[in-house]
Amino acid sequence: MNIERRTLLKGMALGGLAGAAMGVSSLAMSKAMLGGQAQPLPTLVLVDGEAAGKAFLAGVGSSPAAGKAEVQRTGLGLDFILGLEKRLRSGQPQRIIGLVDDASAALILDLARSSGARVQWLGQHSATGGASRHHLLSADSAQGCALHLGQQLHACGGGFSLSEQNPLGGRPLKLAGARRSGGSAQWAASLGHSLASLGTADSTAAPRIASHQPALAGQFVSFSIVA
Repeated sequence: MNIERRTLLKGMALGGLAGAAMGVSSLAMSKAMLGGQAQPLPTLVLVDGEAAGKAFLAGVGSSPAAGKAEVQRTGLGLDFILGLEKRLRSGQPQRIIGLVDDASAALILDLARSSGARVQWLGQHSATGGASRHHLLSADSAQGCALHLGQQLHACGGGFSLSEQNPLGGRPLKLAGARRSGGSAQWAASLGHSLASLGTADSTAAPRIASHQPALAGQFVSFSIVA
């Protein structure tokens, strides 16, 4: 991901997260919708169809949200843009989560901000050669996801670095691990499970990805949006 793209994504996410935190009713609504509900909201899962997206979907499929989840492949075409914009402006309570390429993420975040939706999580992920880096922004309603991801990264065995920031000024989280093996796609599955399970009393574990599958390589963006 180049510097301009990273800056754009971070600016979008900080704007959405800060708006959710500073609005008098937004944060309370976010906590009520995601922290105290017995049933998960209808969830739209956006992926790009590549290996990372498939692993992410495996994690979503093992979560309480699976029964109310709709999967859609992202795109930069007009049909996808108009369809997502219509959904964001429908007024129906819902969540949109995903793991996509950075170009698709920039578009999705822009649509979310313009519709008044709240971004509760943004992750920028870079993986190569069995090692990965993860830069995370999260609101209070996504508390615990970053730590869980760090635990899964450590269990995977690949070298990693992880940093998390909260726009309200909470203590930043920094984790790192030395490479012990070639790594895997397990972190993407664990992330899908965690984001889909936000606000539920889920006690299940993310599915284990087959060890023979190659480690992920490339740049990815994860997000959780409340509309």
